[in-house]
Amino acid sequence: MPGLGTFKDHFSGQSEGYARHRPHYPAELFRFLATLTSNHVRAWDCATGNGQAAIALSAYFESVVATDASNAQITAAIAHPGVTYRVAAAEDSRLDAASIDLITVGQALHWFDHERFFTEARRVLVNDGVLAAWCYEVCTVSDACDAPVDRLYSEILRDMWPPERHLVEARYAGIAMPGQPLESPEFQMRVTWTVADMLGYLRTWSGCARYQQTYGEDPVALIEVALRAAWGEGPREVRWPLTLLAARL
Repeated sequence: MPGLGTFKDHFSGQSEGYARHRPHYPAELFRFLATLTSNHVRAWDCATGNGQAAIALSAYFESVVATDASNAQITAAIAHPGVTYRVAAAEDSRLDAASIDLITVGQALHWFDHERFFTEARRVLVNDGVLAAWCYEVCTVSDACDAPVDRLYSEILRDMWPPERHLVEARYAGIAMPGQPLESPEFQMRVTWTVADMLGYLRTWSGCARYQQTYGEDPVALIEVALRAAWGEGPREVRWPLTLLAARL
């Protein structure tokens, strides 16, 4: 595909698991984003992954185009009548100029060539259009459950994380958004999961995929016994604080 030459593909191999196990963003996030634009004709969800953010946006916009540089992700995305899926790079969307009221980027801005993407965002946004990007770090459950997950993230996978991951750890503090910054409230993802759900989610981490490719072993298996023991029977609440950056371009 044109424009995909610099795409760093960390997720195509886990596209089905990604669609099945990634947590959903809170509804109040999309209600807030809809208040930032005066027009609600068309939104672009960039690096859409399984399409969950695009589908949520479709409740507020007449149409939503959802792109991802990964063909596997687009193939596994959730079909919805209000969303049009396309394979395209963030930096080369092939969208018409001045055709988008709101651009959203969920847990993906750190992978982009920021200068080129911001240029593309300015090109496709209408006058006073809004760019919004958010990220989330490692989740929390309880001290006992968090300990094996932290061991997986910080010790077992320590050398498996791409350098861009540090931008997420810094809550995007190292990314200078263009345009006029917009204040936003705090958001948090919350899900009620079984331990099997949690293990499935951990296996979608890009660091786990790299470990599997490097050593031929499942890194989650190294903490599974400890996590199951700490988790106990039944479901638990899992939480991820969200960091949202929004700007009017």
